[in-house]
Amino acid sequence: MHIGILLALLSAALFGASTPLAKILLGSVSPWLMAGLLYLGAGVGLAAVEIWRRASGNGIAEAPLRKSDLPWLGAVITAGGLLGPLFLMFGLARTSAANASLLLNLEGLATMAIAWLAFHENVDRRLLVGAFSILAGAALLSWQGSASMDWGALLIAGACVCWGIDNNLTRKLSSADPVQIAMLKGLVAGTVNLALASALGASLPSIGVVVAVLSVGFLGYGVSLVLFVLALRHLGTARTGAYFSLAPFIGAILALALLHEPLSVRLVVAGGLMALGLWLHLTERHEHEHMHEDFEHEHSHRHDEHHQHLHEEGVPVEEPHTHRHRHAAMVHSHPHFPDIHHRHGHGE
Repeated sequence: MHIGILLALLSAALFGASTPLAKILLGSVSPWLMAGLLYLGAGVGLAAVEIWRRASGNGIAEAPLRKSDLPWLGAVITAGGLLGPLFLMFGLARTSAANASLLLNLEGLATMAIAWLAFHENVDRRLLVGAFSILAGAALLSWQGSASMDWGALLIAGACVCWGIDNNLTRKLSSADPVQIAMLKGLVAGTVNLALASALGASLPSIGVVVAVLSVGFLGYGVSLVLFVLALRHLGTARTGAYFSLAPFIGAILALALLHEPLSVRLVVAGGLMALGLWLHLTERHEHEHMHEDFEHEHSHRHDEHHQHLHEEGVPVEEPHTHRHRHAAMVHSHPHFPDIHHRHGHGE
């Protein structure tokens, strides 16, 4: 299996599992406080990982965040770390965990739509058909009959749009250290949300509940985001979002098992539509002759077919390693995704 696909699916599994677990814990924690604790768990947990990496010297070489990355990081934190989890927690309080989990498929759709329309990433007919299948399943879940809509579903859809924006902006940072990105996002978003929740009168639950929420946040938001950023390097934004669509199915299955929620006909049909969309995404193959422009960047890499360069004195040679390097222009053909080396245009 392509390493990028595996990373995206592992990221999806961790995030998907966090939704029903958060639903269980919402009985003891206010939605705003929950959003803060989840991201704080991600930030604190990854800060411990970063301290261990530096102390042990066992970390994989990664390019650090630069000053030019800070505006993108700020936008990522606002959209994905502050607004997204708030919408999700308030939505979860108004709808079932199984419905909420499947509705999170809209994140992949929002991610792909923004990547296609705003960032001009290649999206073929197969991906579009899959996206509409996912959208049909989400619409079926949120429709309540007549002209009414489930407000919980709409709030979760809003969270998905925020995370779609977040995912596309994170692509701008995907060459940098993913642990640093996820750590800073978690610490800032968690602290701000906790401060706002406290100002509105929220009080902390028991220490056991706090530890449980922090743990869910570390795995479901922190580790999941690290894996997602790594997948972005290999797959590009639209396809990483498509593979990430596995998350809602993990969440829905766990919700049925843990919360004993009913298995309705609507849930089965919606899940089938979403499964069809996911299958279309997973079975895509993209290959054509393409040209790499001459360009320079910095990221962790090995000397594969796209990295044939000499090292100046003092530059590390152990692989993988990171340093600023130049790619010479070249033309070749092979199966590929719009990763950090294949962000080229496509003719008709």
